[in-house]
Amino acid sequence: MLIHAQSFEYIAKSKAIRDAEELDEYKKQQKMENVIVVFTTVEDSDLQDPENIISKFTDDLVDYMTRVKANKVVIYPYAHLSPKLAPPPASLDILKKMEAILRKRIGEDRVVRAPFGWYKEFILHCYGHPLSELSRSYEPESIVKKEIEKKHYVLKTNGEVLLPHDYLSKEKIDSEFKILVEKEALGQELGEKENPINRLCAKFGFEWEPLSDYGHMRYGPHATLILEAVSEYSWMLAQHLGIPVLKIKGTNMFDLSARPVYEHAELYGDRLYDLRVDNKHLVVRYAACHQQFAMLRDFVLSYKDLPLGMFELADSYRMEQSGEVTLCFRLRKFHMPDLHILVKTLKEAIEVAHSIQEIVHKEARKLDEKYYAVYNVTEDFWNTHRDVVLEFVKNDGVDAVVTVYPAGIYYWVLNVEYHIIDSAGRPREIATFQFDIGNAKRFGIKYIDEDGNEKYPIIIHTALIGSVERYIYMLFDSAIKTEKKGQTPSLPTWASPIQVRLIPVDVNSKEQLEYVEKVATLLEEQIIRVDIDDRPLSLGRRIRDAGREWIPYVGVIGEREVKTGTVNVTIRRTNDRIALKPEELVRHVLTDINGYPRVRSTLPKYLSKRPTLVYIEKGST
Repeated sequence: MLIHAQSFEYIAKSKAIRDAEELDEYKKQQKMENVIVVFTTVEDSDLQDPENIISKFTDDLVDYMTRVKANKVVIYPYAHLSPKLAPPPASLDILKKMEAILRKRIGEDRVVRAPFGWYKEFILHCYGHPLSELSRSYEPESIVKKEIEKKHYVLKTNGEVLLPHDYLSKEKIDSEFKILVEKEALGQELGEKENPINRLCAKFGFEWEPLSDYGHMRYGPHATLILEAVSEYSWMLAQHLGIPVLKIKGTNMFDLSARPVYEHAELYGDRLYDLRVDNKHLVVRYAACHQQFAMLRDFVLSYKDLPLGMFELADSYRMEQSGEVTLCFRLRKFHMPDLHILVKTLKEAIEVAHSIQEIVHKEARKLDEKYYAVYNVTEDFWNTHRDVVLEFVKNDGVDAVVTVYPAGIYYWVLNVEYHIIDSAGRPREIATFQFDIGNAKRFGIKYIDEDGNEKYPIIIHTALIGSVERYIYMLFDSAIKTEKKGQTPSLPTWASPIQVRLIPVDVNSKEQLEYVEKVATLLEEQIIRVDIDDRPLSLGRRIRDAGREWIPYVGVIGEREVKTGTVNVTIRRTNDRIALKPEELVRHVLTDINGYPRVRSTLPKYLSKRPTLVYIEKGST
């Protein structure tokens, strides 16, 4: 809104927002005559093409000044013109750019910008001629996003660097790594393909929520158990790095008016979920970074405290496109076991990252999976620290894709993605780590070095097993690959919803039921998930149902077992059938789950007390 004023004066009174700009005496109070007062609001849509908006604004304003013969112009921030405000840091940046361009075009002494983020008292005397009151609105033109220029290479374990086409023309190439090179370096898509993992997701109760939008899942009792077990396991692994790690919990919404939040969120662009509440523009977090950084900047840290980790299992939200979402893998809402590690130097970061790398590969090998790496690096890091990248690749034991980005466009200098090639022949990123050199300064995270000086740490971002859902995706993928080899597919016992099922031969036998209950109690005392199939169905049907649920240990108890004090146990993974004393069964399961979390069951112990789990009925064996 433009007012040609005979006179205009203002005085800044008090801060209206937390990050109001600092005042000097010149900005605090001004009085002018024959001035154009431009009440200005920057909207969030302006951020799509700010240069275009600024150009239109300044062109119009210079033309208007010439027509009304004004002496000066005041850019006056006025949030009340729109309910769709841009975040304050972005608004201030645009207003400063408007001011700078106008000063160059009409003169330094003819432009005033009133202070941003302050309550101000003002007095305005409008001339009242036909052109003295105008309004203008500027919309960004539709723009095509500029692609970031990237360079792709293949770095061999012997240090040789090849262009992707040259690498693929050589003989004896790992067929799975070839798939990764073609997709990540050459941009070749595999096209539509049936994903057999969807069958297992449905079998264990991982489903889309039909009452939500794309990419949001719901979890039945079995799925919930798997989710909780993997979540707890992610925390256990974080404690295996040999450094102090703090576990925290925080909110999932942050105010874009805070400059560090805005600057960090800006990197995700249209992948953000955002909302407006109580005149605030909020972003829903896409990782645990915001919360952990907000807490870390309040810590008083010494060089003696580092390395220091902070862990949160964060519900995270990313606006993936509807055609991109994949059940259990690419989601709009997922659970990220985010670990951030503060270190003093690059050397220390490399040492800690080697420990991360060891755990990452170890966890994949436990599932008979193999990781292939994509090393995303900035050009300056690639030119000066290629030896560091090569050292990581040698530790991987396989050649790697290297993608080189222009320096300074992201907060990281090294971003490593670990991919499996899934049972459908697609690369799937699971685990990751990054070297972050920007966010400590952005959020004000500091430590005191040996000489008493304040320093900004390097921050390692990592998810040792990837998101919880992606790790579960890998569990299912491993089972499918096992099935393709002609073996019995299974989940690890620690992640199986039910670990032991006890089946009395005669559900009407008091002796058998009492003995079954005694065995179940021994297992429950060790937090082993056990249930009892007491349904009035045939023994064969109940055994088949246990197989359909992939239960690792199925114990049948009849008259003979009651008399001999044993349990007739079938072990799914090996198809062995053995008679065990109850105490032996307990020891057998405890050995199987040693080193893994113990999570209590999500279902009633007796199957006769449960409703039919529809997803199990729909799922295949």
